[in-house]
Amino acid sequence: MQDRTEIIETTPAARVNGVPRSTTEVRTVEQGVGAVDRMETVAYDPYANKRIAAVRVIQLVYLIFGLIEGLIAIRFVLKALGANASAGFAQFIYGITTPLVAPFYGLFGNPASQGSVLEVHSIVALVVYALLAWLIVRLTWILVGESRSAVQTRSTSVDTRL
Repeated sequence: MQDRTEIIETTPAARVNGVPRSTTEVRTVEQGVGAVDRMETVAYDPYANKRIAAVRVIQLVYLIFGLIEGLIAIRFVLKALGANASAGFAQFIYGITTPLVAPFYGLFGNPASQGSVLEVHSIVALVVYALLAWLIVRLTWILVGESRSAVQTRSTSVDTRL
């Protein structure tokens, strides 16, 4: 006689104390005897919390540098379209972004025509800040994030044979 094994139920990964866990119940039925074994397996990832923290830091870095890039891009468009520098919005954007693009002043000449200015140093600032964000994210993932996935299991079985 041959034994038959059935997977009765598999629950999706749930969080228990912040750690992902999944449970599988396996039933083995011996032909003709009617014995039933139940086994519960709990799998969890001990590195999940560390990875979650790394992802949150990475999201924060991208948010901050995204805001910086957006403000510099607005500055570039205002200068390229020849916006009135005495307008309130233009003054606000120029005031915030001047310290951000100041390290790049004088690298290249800025061609101007009829009030429009092509700020090449703003383009350089966009590229440098994007590379800096990428570098910080990579370093964060190397230092904080755990790239390996380890699943540890704990099994219990109950013999219900009579």
